[in-house]
Amino acid sequence: MRGLRIAGRVTIAAIGLVVVALIAIQYERIAARNVALSQSLASTRAEVSALREKQRRAQRRIDRLSDPRGAVPEIHDRLRFVGPHEELIYLKGAPAAPPAKPDVP
Repeated sequence: MRGLRIAGRVTIAAIGLVVVALIAIQYERIAARNVALSQSLASTRAEVSALREKQRRAQRRIDRLSDPRGAVPEIHDRLRFVGPHEELIYLKGAPAAPPAKPDVP
């Protein structure tokens, strides 16, 4: 009888340990998934922030180019137009110096 009682307690303890182990494994999986999702969320938030900044810059440019005072200088720069009291000056780069010859004795 006593042996049966000990075997029953050992079996219940083993079942309890198995249940606790299964619960711990599930929590570990959930925690790993949460970490991966939080990293993905942070990456997505950074992309959204970058896209909003890009949209804000594009909207500022659209607003500037919608106004003739902003569009005319842009047109002049791109098409190289010259206004009535303006001049275009083209600069050429200075020629590169020839390489120095090593002194050979």
